[in-house]
Amino acid sequence: MKKKSFYIFINGKKIKAKKGETILEVARKNNIEIPTLCYHPDLKEKASCRICVVEIKGKNRLVTSCSTEVQEGMEILTNSRRVKKARKINLELLFSQHKEECYDCVWQNNCQLLELAKKYKVTINRFKDRKTNYPVYQFGPAIIFDSSKCIDCRNCVEICEKQGVGFLEVKETKDHHLFKVVPRKDKVCVYCGQCLIHCPAGAFEGVGEFEEIEKPLNEKNKIVVVQFAPSIRTSIGEEFGMAYGEVVTGKIAAVLKKLGFDKVFDTSVGADFTTTEESKEIVERIKSNKNLPSLTSCCPAWVRYIEYYYPEFIHNLTTVRSPQVILGGLIKTYWAEKQKINPKNIVVVSIMPCIAKKYEITRPELKIKGMKPVDYVLTTRELARLIKRKKINFKKIKPEKLDNIFGNPSGAGVIYGASGGVMESAFRTTYEILTKKTLKRIDFKPMRGMKGIKKAEIKINGKVRKIAVVNGLGNAKKLLEEIKSNPKEKYTCIEVMACPGGCIGGGGQPIPTNKEIRKKRAQSLYTIDKKKHIRKAHKNPIVEKIYKEFLEKEKSLAHSILHTSYSKKTKEKIKKLK
Repeated sequence: MKKKSFYIFINGKKIKAKKGETILEVARKNNIEIPTLCYHPDLKEKASCRICVVEIKGKNRLVTSCSTEVQEGMEILTNSRRVKKARKINLELLFSQHKEECYDCVWQNNCQLLELAKKYKVTINRFKDRKTNYPVYQFGPAIIFDSSKCIDCRNCVEICEKQGVGFLEVKETKDHHLFKVVPRKDKVCVYCGQCLIHCPAGAFEGVGEFEEIEKPLNEKNKIVVVQFAPSIRTSIGEEFGMAYGEVVTGKIAAVLKKLGFDKVFDTSVGADFTTTEESKEIVERIKSNKNLPSLTSCCPAWVRYIEYYYPEFIHNLTTVRSPQVILGGLIKTYWAEKQKINPKNIVVVSIMPCIAKKYEITRPELKIKGMKPVDYVLTTRELARLIKRKKINFKKIKPEKLDNIFGNPSGAGVIYGASGGVMESAFRTTYEILTKKTLKRIDFKPMRGMKGIKKAEIKINGKVRKIAVVNGLGNAKKLLEEIKSNPKEKYTCIEVMACPGGCIGGGGQPIPTNKEIRKKRAQSLYTIDKKKHIRKAHKNPIVEKIYKEFLEKEKSLAHSILHTSYSKKTKEKIKKLK
């Protein structure tokens, strides 16, 4: 049903609006600035920070524009004297419950709180800081939460609930004006990092995000090798004022070499190995009709979610390792052997869009001959911070090529960064293994896009196969419950990414991140794929060469490089840093 249109007035300007739209929505559509803090397009409007207040003529009160729907003939003032005064007071009150550590904040170079304080001439310390002694928590090896910086917007609690986890909850304090966000004792954090992406006040950060950023480069008498994930090439430019989704692969290679890394490789090549091996496993499962549906396992937050919340599905997880871990393993075995280097002298650093990757590399099941395949994980934000600290002009740096051996991925490896990319990549290879035919139309568009759950049916060798792609753990929970309640609904393969939009929306990505930004990042990955000469993982000459020369000859070692295992997890103790 078409929504009724009418006219309203914002700052005296006549503007067309639709019934059901909020004042903020209409203003933004018409490029009229209304500041916000707690508002995030992924979440419900909570109107808690009250920075977006506006004045409506004829009403003896201010209203929050994020939660107030427009009405025909409404006259709105966004910047009146009364509005400015209210915003200033509200900001001063917010600063009283937010401990300032600007040098150590994920919003350091893009802080809306500080921008607004400057604009409205706010006295930051007008009111006494009421949260100085609030606790700091560390969630595993991945996330730090400083509750003394929390401004009570509750975005973290809502997104955690939306993710189907519910690890965070709000508790009242003795002071009825304040609340505490605390971890729940009966839940575990899966390290998806969406709390960080949706927090407007920098209360969350990745472990090591500030303290250990240069540690890998200071390893003495070591060869330091770096790899970067598919999605990094379409997101890191945002940290330097470049367009959302702008592809900067060559610049990343150049800047990593300038920072001092000895070799620069592309994790997308690791994704080609993951796809090739996973497709073989899917074929075996189809032939034996066992452990179906096959669930993807390259997202560590999703794996942890299964291991704790749905252990009955552990046997459905593919045993194939994630791209960063496979490539790390190959660097410390195949590449080390080729270069005649003692693998103990190699340090592997991964640049990832994901906070959970910091956790993944600590899993003991991933060790090869007692060695961790990957030694450090830095997020997209951490790499950007390191570049800025070294005063390197990212926008102007001349692009360079990646180092050879692991240098050139297929298009299938690159699209791993977007929701549906793993499934599309696997489909291109699995189809050809099963049918012994060449797949002509390889763009699998039903699996693309930001929709939470995407389902499709494909016909292979005369049999219809059901597949699904899920992004966001809350949607994964819905699908798992659907499978449990209706066992006759048979799926062959299911791809799950913990974060909205997949890795392009990961907890380690630049902030802000929202649906429109995620779309642009994803589209750029598909554009790269479209332009690639080789678009199927198993057809990548690097993959074919390493299988023939190494993996097929060293079967036992190959298994430890390419495969892993999982187990039911129990609740661990939450670390309190303060």
